[in-house]
Amino acid sequence: MKVTQIPGSVEDVIRRMRAIKDELDPRDGVASFNNMYLRVTELVGQQITEGFFADAAFVERLDVIFARLYFDAVDAAEHGKRPNPVWWPVFDSRADRTVWPLQFALAGMNAHINHDLASAVVETCKERGATPDTKPVHADYLRVNELLSKIESEVRAEYEPALLKLSTKDAEALKHILTGFSIARARDTAWATTQILWRQRNNRVLLGMTQRTLEETVGTTGRMLVTPVVPPPK
Repeated sequence: MKVTQIPGSVEDVIRRMRAIKDELDPRDGVASFNNMYLRVTELVGQQITEGFFADAAFVERLDVIFARLYFDAVDAAEHGKRPNPVWWPVFDSRADRTVWPLQFALAGMNAHINHDLASAVVETCKERGATPDTKPVHADYLRVNELLSKIESEVRAEYEPALLKLSTKDAEALKHILTGFSIARARDTAWATTQILWRQRNNRVLLGMTQRTLEETVGTTGRMLVTPVVPPPK
């Protein structure tokens, strides 16, 4: 059985993502998300070393804890287990060649941001003796938004030429799905969820109810994002 090393730094996270990239078929839906996430993490890692963040240590720790939740999903699938339900749309349809890679990438971001991110922020705050309202936690969170917006625009632009080749009807149907998700909006929602989870952290009943509702909502969005419309070009 392959032993998975637990990442302790952004460099470890990047190495693990690169290993996943090397192991997967490029057409695998999980690979599509992994590639986008890798680009984001490489950029965040670069900005950490260049002083872009006010509290680089907090951001790095958050990055590691956040990534582990994705790696948990990957490891579960590798061992024949079911990951958290929010990841089911991506992992269950990963071999469907009628789903565009961009759909998989955004569906993965939906699961990871709309569900995993709030939990990661709460865990990081608890570990470091901070709160979501401690300066500069939210300010640095917003700085990450700038980096994600850049990557999202680049990735969407890569598929524009292929979209232009589709019939108007097919292109509009696909665009309707793809424009239904925005990383910026997802992170705004995730921050609101962070505040809720933080206030419920000592109430297991309320926390459990919130988490189950979140799983159902995020899972529904994920299934919409990987809805086949028209096969991507080969």
